[in-house]
Amino acid sequence: MKKLTAVFVLAASPAFAATGPFFSLRNTDFIVTLAFLLFVGVLFYYKVPAMLGGMLDKRAAGIKSDLEEARSLREEAQELLATYERKSREVQDTADLIVATARRDAMAAAEAAKAELKVSIARRLKAAEEQIASAEAAVVRDVKHQAVSVAVAAAGELLAVQLGADAKAKLIDASIGEVAARLN
Repeated sequence: MKKLTAVFVLAASPAFAATGPFFSLRNTDFIVTLAFLLFVGVLFYYKVPAMLGGMLDKRAAGIKSDLEEARSLREEAQELLATYERKSREVQDTADLIVATARRDAMAAAEAAKAELKVSIARRLKAAEEQIASAEAAVVRDVKHQAVSVAVAAAGELLAVQLGADAKAKLIDASIGEVAARLN
């Protein structure tokens, strides 16, 4: 099997495909082989494979640094996003707290206003009742004074008509005595 493979390899080589001697300048296969070897030799002389490797290594390093930079930028962006989300939650919590406090304060102010209004209404009703009672007392007093004045005037006229001078003097003395007794 190995011999058969070697025969096929030699039969397929370009040296056996051309006619005539292989090492001749008239053989195009030989010329192409020499040109290829010369080209490869020039490439190795000017260190082109090393330059290509260096360029590829430099490009790989650039790509690697770009990837590292992109990874760090992504991590930084994620941290920044997390910070903004946390701040957003804090602001939302603060806003909710402010709204809840404002509602509580408004309810407390409304309750205080209701209580103050009830007290004010009660105070005004009491003041009105006191004014009504005072006015009633004044009217009753005025009516009593008027009645007393009318009764005194009527009694005076009646006494003047019915009593004589002696009876009037006795009544005056009795009244003076009674007033003196009440004052002492």
